[in-house]
Amino acid sequence: MKYIDEFRDGVVAKKIAENISLEANQARSYHLMEFCGGHTHAISRYGITDLLPTNVHMIHGPGCPVCVLPIGRVENAIQLAQIPRLILCSYGDMLRIPTANGMSLQKIKAQGADVRMIYSSADAVKIAQQNPHRQVVFLAVGFETTTPPTAVTIQQAQALGLTNFSVFCNHVLTPSAISHILQSPEVRQLGTVPLDGFIGPAHVSTIIGGQPYEYFTEEFQKPVVIAGFEPLDVMQAILMLIRQLNEGRAEVENEFTRAVLPTGNVKAQLLVAEVFELRRTFEWRGLGLVPYSALKIKSNYAEFDAEQRFQIPTLSIADNKACECGAILRGVKKPQDCKIFGTVCTPENPIGSCMVSSEGACAAHYSYGRFRDSNVSSRKANA
Repeated sequence: MKYIDEFRDGVVAKKIAENISLEANQARSYHLMEFCGGHTHAISRYGITDLLPTNVHMIHGPGCPVCVLPIGRVENAIQLAQIPRLILCSYGDMLRIPTANGMSLQKIKAQGADVRMIYSSADAVKIAQQNPHRQVVFLAVGFETTTPPTAVTIQQAQALGLTNFSVFCNHVLTPSAISHILQSPEVRQLGTVPLDGFIGPAHVSTIIGGQPYEYFTEEFQKPVVIAGFEPLDVMQAILMLIRQLNEGRAEVENEFTRAVLPTGNVKAQLLVAEVFELRRTFEWRGLGLVPYSALKIKSNYAEFDAEQRFQIPTLSIADNKACECGAILRGVKKPQDCKIFGTVCTPENPIGSCMVSSEGACAAHYSYGRFRDSNVSSRKANA
């Protein structure tokens, strides 16, 4: 199979759905968390939940790096952007995340701050080269997938001798978040949901491989199936998880063999280890302080660390009280459980980060799921 259409074949999807229905034990329920926002969008976009039996439940996880960034770090970025003559470079999804008072990088830009949307970290280096008399800060956000490009950028800046370039690092780590969801007393007291297994992230796993997930299968007896982002990938992963649970197994399996190796991308891992080191703790939206869950720039590259160059303070700011993004990121609630979903909070007027990001659960449900909810409600009313 080489082409996207083959991973969206309706006939094959129907066959996998039939196998899921046949193999799902009606005497039990299956609660499966798709950690990655890409999987959440695939599930919503292609109506995968409609193909599953009623005892197979899909739970959204915190797998969106933009969504899990706490408001304090967004406020830090806004403060940076207000420094005279500073250029802040950011990926597009970050620009619209609102802080507690409704401010955002996009609004600061409208007020005159020099905030520039970029498509790759290399763009930020070019901007620094083109503006030698101005400070340029790259707002680095992402899981393990986007960390190697940031490392390359820092090394390039060092090789070029750029003294006006630095990185505000917000790279976070997937396995630490899964561990925190499973075992943290602080998170569990905020609300729990039964979890039987995980669909492992696709792009993240191309970097880290499958080995880091073995901890969850051994320590918590939770099976993990790494899956691609196409609908047939997700459905096959669900079937593989059901088979593991039926057989009493808890293993790491790789459905995404066309892209993921057991050891991942070793070259990228070594590059990240050269430039970054673990933070002792880092705040995640919805999860609170998660130990050893994020990266910071090593002392060898301290001159490119915006946190040191600009003495960026640690800020902890509560979410908007009306927003349920934190609970949605933990899988405790669904987007439609939020009272302001689709009314006050929309993609045009986002209140929480889950509605802003292209990978956010609320954005996915707004785009694909709300019409299904309306149809279900109508059928129930007419029944």
